[in-house]
Amino acid sequence: MILAAGFGTRLLPHTRVKPKPLFPILNQPLLLLTIRRLQRFGFSRIIVNCHHLRNQIESALAGFEGVVVQSEETILGTGGGLRYALKHMADEPLLVTNGDIYHTIDYRQVMKEHAGNDCAVTMAMHNCSRFNKVTVAGGRVKSFAADAAGRKLAFTGLQVLDPSILESLPDGANSCIIGHYRKLLEERVQLGVFRADDCFWTDMGTPDDYLELHEGLLTGKIPRWQDFEYQDDNAFLVSDKLTVVGENKLADWCALGASKIQDVKLSRTVVWDGVELPIGHIADNELISISPDGL
Repeated sequence: MILAAGFGTRLLPHTRVKPKPLFPILNQPLLLLTIRRLQRFGFSRIIVNCHHLRNQIESALAGFEGVVVQSEETILGTGGGLRYALKHMADEPLLVTNGDIYHTIDYRQVMKEHAGNDCAVTMAMHNCSRFNKVTVAGGRVKSFAADAAGRKLAFTGLQVLDPSILESLPDGANSCIIGHYRKLLEERVQLGVFRADDCFWTDMGTPDDYLELHEGLLTGKIPRWQDFEYQDDNAFLVSDKLTVVGENKLADWCALGASKIQDVKLSRTVVWDGVELPIGHIADNELISISPDGL
């Protein structure tokens, strides 16, 4: 299951244009790339929940074989969304991933860890100082409390769980899956840890994160999934539907969608489809999701 229902408030105003899981990465929607990657790893049935701008996600996934779209009229949160999807799940471990993460974690290895650790949940964790909040020891989660003593790691948003643990959540109500896990720990339910320290990971949570991901992918610092159509070594990705007028200058790296530019100077910039930049526009280190006078 891909969790894709959130509002993406840290990415405003760009999430007024698209829901975060549909943000283009190298001119391809992240959600579609994630689905293709999951299918390449052998997952044949995928649930995607949606709420914010859900019509865009419903339209993007129309006709995708093996994909079930769960449209939520009200926001249900991570726990509520999973509980509401219980009717779509089989009686077998469920891989869950956030819809806004780009990573190189091997899904099969997380599933394998879960199969062998006798835990109700296995959470992929890594050492990321910015997000280290979960206390772990001996391959198990010990606490989600910020003031708990012990080694802290960051939850990647990737996990495997036994669907039966969702049954005690109220159906159709908003809830947080981490809050549910706190209760499970109180009941002495085992939550396992899969260490993903050697993998690349970003949650694409802010415009800076989004731009840094593009810089890494275009300059070779970050490994590209083989699902990308663009695999060139050129740091300048230009859509074949880009309209170019006059003399334009690109520097460092850029990713330009099906947009229009005229006599512009761009560096370290991502321009989405449908954007028409003003004549002579200058941009450095920017995400441009809509024509500048429309933001």
